[in-house]
Amino acid sequence: MIDTHAHLGDDAAEVLGRARAAGVTRVVAVATTLADAHRVLALADAHDDVYACLGIHPHEAGGEEAENVHEICALLAHPKAVAVGETGLDYFRAYAPHEAQQRLFERQLAVARDTRNPVVVHTRAADDDTRARLLAHDGPVVLHCFSSAQLLPAALERGWYVSFAGNVTYKNAYDLRAAAREVPPELLLAETDSPYLAPQPVRGKRNEPAFVTHTYDVLAELHGDDVRAQIVANAERVFGL
Repeated sequence: MIDTHAHLGDDAAEVLGRARAAGVTRVVAVATTLADAHRVLALADAHDDVYACLGIHPHEAGGEEAENVHEICALLAHPKAVAVGETGLDYFRAYAPHEAQQRLFERQLAVARDTRNPVVVHTRAADDDTRARLLAHDGPVVLHCFSSAQLLPAALERGWYVSFAGNVTYKNAYDLRAAAREVPPELLLAETDSPYLAPQPVRGKRNEPAFVTHTYDVLAELHGDDVRAQIVANAERVFGL
């Protein structure tokens, strides 16, 4: 199994050890700032099974961090950097002006095109603006921690990857599981978004890559057991693992 989206902390070595014991063979570690990008690349250098997704989170769009896109671009030359992100739009929390978020998102989409990397997209309460920018984008797209049903038609039409996290396992997540059922197996991905959104069997604990197994289980319930291998193949394809 592959966890395609994890935020690793200071105890990464221990967390990765538990992931390997659970059958998780690779983890895409995600950065949200420039300093985080350097730290994630150091983890990727230290662990054969860790890869790096490098970007600036929309929450950072209103400050100086937004001026570091060119440095993120340079870091993407690292052999274990496999994607741009997470980037996108978040109108749910007022951490940065919408216009600043849009500018930062567009700049990172351009970086993804220029470097021929997939883009990992965070979107919350911003479906229309996210859709408009992604429809103008030419390149692989991963909709991270999917929860935006209004984006599903465009995703299926354009062949964007749809990644589900632990919240798809929650008892009352009927709409999310219905969306997961609509996504064809060749576009499915699984992630933890750890340390957030621990799956139902371990809800209340700090999430970690080992727990992505529970998300695989639910997706297999929806699509059949063969989807486990398909999800791994999808991750290998989009991230070049």
